[in-house]
Amino acid sequence: QVHLVESGGGLVQPGGSLRLSCAASLSLFSIYAMGWYRQAPGKQRELVAVITSTGTTNYADSVKGRFTISRDNAKNTAYLQMNSLKPEDTAVYYCNANLKPVDYWGQGTQVTVSS
Repeated sequence: QVHLVESGGGLVQPGGSLRLSCAASLSLFSIYAMGWYRQAPGKQRELVAVITSTGTTNYADSVKGRFTISRDNAKNTAYLQMNSLKPEDTAVYYCNANLKPVDYWGQGTQVTVSS
C-alpha cells in the first residue's frame, strides 16, 4: 500500500506556470509507474503524464511540449512542471501510483487557469 500527498495547485493566469508535487510513502523504486491525471467538471478523468521506474515518460497530446513529469527517487516524490498554461488545463489533478496490479490515488489538487 502507498499513501500519496499532492501539493502545488492554485490559481494562475494563462501563460503562467505551476509545479505539482506528489510525495509517496514508499520508495519510488517499489512503484512501477507514477502518473498525473486530471478531471475537469463534467468530464472523465484523463491521463496527463506518466513516468516509469526506468524513467520512460509518456504525455497526453494536449500537454506535449508544455508539461514535464519527473521524479526524485531520494525524496520519493514525483513532479509535474506545467508551463504555458491554458484555461482548458483547469481541472483537479490527481497523482497515481501503479504497483501492478493495484492503483493508488492522491486526494487531488485544484489547478485553475484564469485571468
